[in-house]
Amino acid sequence: MPKVKTNSGAKKRFVLTGSGKIRRKHAYKSHILTKKTKKQKRNLTHFAIVDNNNLKSVKEMLLLR
Repeated sequence: MPKVKTNSGAKKRFVLTGSGKIRRKHAYKSHILTKKTKKQKRNLTHFAIVDNNNLKSVKEMLLLR
């Protein structure tokens, strides 16, 4: 039986916290920043927690069972 591989894109994008939650970065912070307000860019800087609707698929990609 072959080894099961972690999704390499997911391991770069998600971080596991000490309490077992999964952190993610916000989208829309990489380019076309001139039209976004300072407040919007500042709020996109912070980390967010992966929503319960997506948690199962993210855990599958990271092989967290």
